[in-house]
Amino acid sequence: MIQSDALSAFPNITHGFFTREGGISSGIYEGRNCGLGSDDLRSKVIENRGRTADDLGVPRDHLLTVYQVHSPNVIVADKPWAADAAPEGDALVTATRGLALGILTADCTPILFADPEAGVIGAAHAGWKGAIGGVLEATIDAMTSLGAKPAQISCSVGPTISQANYEVGPEFQKQFVAEAPDNNIYFIPSARENHFQFDLSRFVADRLDRLGINSIDNINLCTYADATRFFSYRRTTHAGESDYGRQISSIALRDA
Repeated sequence: MIQSDALSAFPNITHGFFTREGGISSGIYEGRNCGLGSDDLRSKVIENRGRTADDLGVPRDHLLTVYQVHSPNVIVADKPWAADAAPEGDALVTATRGLALGILTADCTPILFADPEAGVIGAAHAGWKGAIGGVLEATIDAMTSLGAKPAQISCSVGPTISQANYEVGPEFQKQFVAEAPDNNIYFIPSARENHFQFDLSRFVADRLDRLGINSIDNINLCTYADATRFFSYRRTTHAGESDYGRQISSIALRDA
């Protein structure tokens, strides 16, 4: 488990960017695969998720995830739901103690948020579609609706595919520059003609910075490059494997 220095400073918050280590899955899912959407044995995924809840100090049925669809949709959680009944969205927020908000990734960016003074937390999944589509802004808005203040919110940008390993085509780059010409700074030329390397982590961090939040901590670890600790959709695709696991990033308000 990897922790943010910024979020670790808050005694009423528990969190972790969990790696693939410490689980019971095997084969291409080896380790702590927490993705129910994978073809891994369901019983193993449930146990891996249970171990994550244990590590966070919450009941196993209080680790909540959503059905992620690369959207700007945010779910406000105030009670547990069954894993099979997860609502559709790409971020969660809560002011309820003892609920752990979880985000699943395998190259996309997980972001964990906390306003310790207001007692409001959030977790967001930002792939390129969600990031450009407003999931970060929507998460801050949802936290604010629960009493958080942007100037009191600290967040951490978790392990993500790095620019060196994220090659994209010309249409991808054009879409970002069309949204804002300054977005060109997140692209450098690739070794392949008319292709680019995209810096998703920096794009996410800069977008967060414009929201006026208190602090942004970037873990700066690459999911593609570190097969020992992280699952990676792109690495799996390049290896010709049939499926891939998902690591989980989670945050909870401790019970009083």
